[in-house]
Amino acid sequence: LLFFSHSNFCRWTGSGGRLLAWFDRTFRKNYKREVPNFTFPPGLASAMEQISPTTPDLSPELEAKFQALERTLEELGSAVVAFSGGIDSSLVAYLAHQRLGKKALAVTSSSESLNRDDLDLTRRLAAEWGMAHRVVKTNELQNPNYRANPINRCYFCKTTLYESLDAVAAEGGYAVVLNGTNVDDLGDHRPGLQAAREHDVRSPLVECGFTKGDIRALARRLGLENAEKPQAACLSSRVPYGLAIDIPMLAQIDQAERLLRKLGFSQLRVRHHDDLARIEVPPEDFARLLGHRQEIEEGLRGLGYRFVTLDLKGFRSGALNEGLT
Repeated sequence: LLFFSHSNFCRWTGSGGRLLAWFDRTFRKNYKREVPNFTFPPGLASAMEQISPTTPDLSPELEAKFQALERTLEELGSAVVAFSGGIDSSLVAYLAHQRLGKKALAVTSSSESLNRDDLDLTRRLAAEWGMAHRVVKTNELQNPNYRANPINRCYFCKTTLYESLDAVAAEGGYAVVLNGTNVDDLGDHRPGLQAAREHDVRSPLVECGFTKGDIRALARRLGLENAEKPQAACLSSRVPYGLAIDIPMLAQIDQAERLLRKLGFSQLRVRHHDDLARIEVPPEDFARLLGHRQEIEEGLRGLGYRFVTLDLKGFRSGALNEGLT
């Protein structure tokens, strides 16, 4: 077993977890205990540490989706993957790398609308996987339609992104551009889906029937460290429609949310209402957040907000879409 590559190991363990269970029982619980100085090769050790031996096997339905996804990716021949660091695009990028090797390229936009922590995450994950990765600067903020922040703002952002990815794919001879859209996204307000259609971007998770729950379950099975990463839409989504967006505003929001993450909050939004910051965290985090009240208020005031508030309805993804038809 020790000559297996990391990629082969993850494929085998991902197929129902049967090999992982045997490997854990035979080696980790027995051989390593008898030979304390024994160490696994780095890639294998990393995989073993990331995949818990108590992670449940995939259901037959999800196993079938997983196999369909692998087949779909293999049949592409080559691909560019829009890679944001979220678990959806991470799963597509990871499996594209496993099935296509050097013929898969992950591409991340370094636009000001992506928080810097996620940009750093994409770089680190791609390096750990050994996947080819490129960071490009998209210029959606140069588009007055985007800066005006209409209800279809996402369309202009994704159009700019896919134009950049099309150029990368054409330059490198890649067959197709992929994104991480899943079945659950289809029922939400997502103007970016139109841009994907216009640019012939494929959504393999949709094609194979993956829901968000499926994605997290498979990511856990494969040992992806960001399997439980909360959704993190672009920073412009923190701004009410109709309020014009600029770079300093996005930087202010990014720094405000980074302050909260440093305090240990992960599921959060800082909604930007001019000089008022409206914080959303799950209700179960209210007491803990109020325990940091002074630090948060002083920190956000230091970033330029005059008023700092807590939304008593709590965190909800897409809160600024409420009321849209």
